[in-house]
Amino acid sequence: MPRSIASNKDNLRTIARRAMLERGLQPDFSADVIREAAAITNAAAASDRAVRDLGNLLWASIDNDDSRDLDQLSVSAGAIDGATRILIAIADVDALIAENSAIDAHARINTTSVYTAGQIFPMLPEKFSTDLTSLNPDRDRLAVVVDMAIDADGGIVESQIYRAVVRNKAKLAYDGVAAWLDGAAPAPAPVAAVAGLDAQLRVQDRVAQTLRRVRHEHGALGLETPQARAVFDGETITDLHPDVQNRAKQLIEDLMIAANGVTARFLSHKGFASLRRVLRAPRRWDRIVEVAAQCGERLPAAPDAAALNAFLERRRKADTLRFPDLSLTVVKLLGRGEYVADFPGRATQSHFGLAVRDYAHSTAPNRRFPDLVTQRLLKAALSNSHAPYGDDELAALAQHCTLQEDNAAKVERQVQKSAAALLLAPHIGEHFDGIVTGATDKGTWVRIQHPMAEGRIVRGFEHLDVGDRVAVKLVGIDVQRGFIDFAFLACAK
Repeated sequence: MPRSIASNKDNLRTIARRAMLERGLQPDFSADVIREAAAITNAAAASDRAVRDLGNLLWASIDNDDSRDLDQLSVSAGAIDGATRILIAIADVDALIAENSAIDAHARINTTSVYTAGQIFPMLPEKFSTDLTSLNPDRDRLAVVVDMAIDADGGIVESQIYRAVVRNKAKLAYDGVAAWLDGAAPAPAPVAAVAGLDAQLRVQDRVAQTLRRVRHEHGALGLETPQARAVFDGETITDLHPDVQNRAKQLIEDLMIAANGVTARFLSHKGFASLRRVLRAPRRWDRIVEVAAQCGERLPAAPDAAALNAFLERRRKADTLRFPDLSLTVVKLLGRGEYVADFPGRATQSHFGLAVRDYAHSTAPNRRFPDLVTQRLLKAALSNSHAPYGDDELAALAQHCTLQEDNAAKVERQVQKSAAALLLAPHIGEHFDGIVTGATDKGTWVRIQHPMAEGRIVRGFEHLDVGDRVAVKLVGIDVQRGFIDFAFLACAK
């Protein structure tokens, strides 16, 4: 298959903008937003004595190579009674973005940054998300700090939350840090340049691995679902490359999950309502049971996260090559997470996939509105002020954020399919192996691996279900609508 197909990136930008408007998302900032942003010229500075100065600690960020919106930093700060102290600094976006401002209103409509192959549509003007409210290297920035003491068994034995000034000592990338931690490459240059940072990161990695092990023992699902990222040569798309999990991504993921749990419990302890992130028990558990049976395994009749994770771990070891396909099947059958309003004194819903009860998104306020809401609640609780959002408003926000997150995901998928259609255009009539990723009254979908793309089975889809491995024939594409059409040929082993 040719790896370079002429296409104009502007085409994907146009498709993305149209898709956003069709789904109630705003691709452009209004004149009011632009005027407000122009009037803000400096990053926020500490204005009261309660803000600590932690700029001397060895803070570092780890993110994608091309990320410019740096929401969090991490550092290890010694030990307390044998427990390792881990601090997470979260960008204090609220310090510059006032509630009910025009900028805030835009963020509240979209609720998230939208990442497409054609263009990134940030939730906040880039002046903030990549500069004034980003935790950029060698800049003093206000932050909300989640301070945790984690023992050798992965238990958070002590925690506190406070405001501080922090300073990023090194901007690091996932792939470079992961290769170094795995012993496959030397330390990235920014790590080598900062005395003590190497040991600092190894402590964080050790703690994160312990947190991960304990969560999995409690039933957190060990899934492996690579996402495709468009690769361009100038304006020409050349490939869809799988963006796979690695040790550095796990480090950040596990520390953020721990911090989000501390945040949720802190607000509950203070008597504040909050936005929680939940994943309900899967409605299609019966199909998950069937998929396990096809692998010669037996799962209980009722949803059981621990049993499902144990099955997944056995399959990972038994069939590493096909494990991503199994993971994708399970992810599709689990359904999507959602935001719910949590109120003191009422039963708290849990997150089935993470095996945690208390979980509130808080660590990405530059790119997710629920995190900015949580930040405002935290700051109100810290200052013993009234909550900035009433119960009814929080409940409405939970529904709205869930809806808009789903709309953003659909836009991202549509543009990804348009990018894939550009790559597949010369290959109509060719055969591909794939796995069924969706089977509803609205249609049956299949994902192929080379290039990684998802399309609809328009002929021969009867009796197919999620997880079935199939051979299909490419019969048509529509770049503008992101349609990739296949005909079913046969079931594959």
